[in-house]
Amino acid sequence: MVRKDDSISAIDYARKYLAPWGATYTKELQRVMAALGPFKSNTECDTYRVLFEPKQWDYLVEQFKQEFYKLYGMTLEPSLNIYLQAGLAALKTPFCYQENCPKEDPLSQEGFRKLAQHLPFSKQHHSKLVCYITKQLMDSENPPLVFPNGHVYSERALKEMASKNEGRVTYLSQEGASLQLQ
Repeated sequence: MVRKDDSISAIDYARKYLAPWGATYTKELQRVMAALGPFKSNTECDTYRVLFEPKQWDYLVEQFKQEFYKLYGMTLEPSLNIYLQAGLAALKTPFCYQENCPKEDPLSQEGFRKLAQHLPFSKQHHSKLVCYITKQLMDSENPPLVFPNGHVYSERALKEMASKNEGRVTYLSQEGASLQLQ
């Protein structure tokens, strides 16, 4: 209405639809009301010229979308992207970006690489087992041993434990079982 130089209609509209929001949005309302008075759509004043720019409609559309999404508990980003990124975060390694990356790896495809670009790398190429008891690396010289209950400890830790307990290592299970180390 201001662009069409119909200030009277613009003021009536503002009184009817904007005035009830005066207590909540005082600064914004004062700025808009000032634009209705002496300023025209071709004003040189930066503070008010911004209000007449066509990109303000794009800004209004974006604000409306964000409020709509909040109101209905929706995300701004599509759910499919969120779920894909969660999966890709678990698969992303530096190896995925090398030339010899297998074609079965989803990150060998450019579309998935673009989606995972800002995600951190997740897994390492060479896993290392560290004993919970001794905090030492388990390798060929200190191999891992698995209890029937699924817990894994180093051979050194179990031998040390057995030497302090008459050659026996006890683990907790439903039956209260123990093992004899040779």
